[in-house]
Amino acid sequence: MSGGENVQIEGKQVIALGERDGVPGEAITKLALAAGAADVHAFTQCFV
Repeated sequence: MSGGENVQIEGKQVIALGERDGVPGEAITKLALAAGAADVHAFTQCFV
């Protein structure tokens, strides 16, 4: 995907993989649910 494309997640299941020092999975979850995702499984990991 290039910069201007949109992804439609309404009614879909989402796996949100966040990073401890970046964007946490819980923040991605809130965005996905606000965009209409049906179910979100979130994880926050530490990548070193």
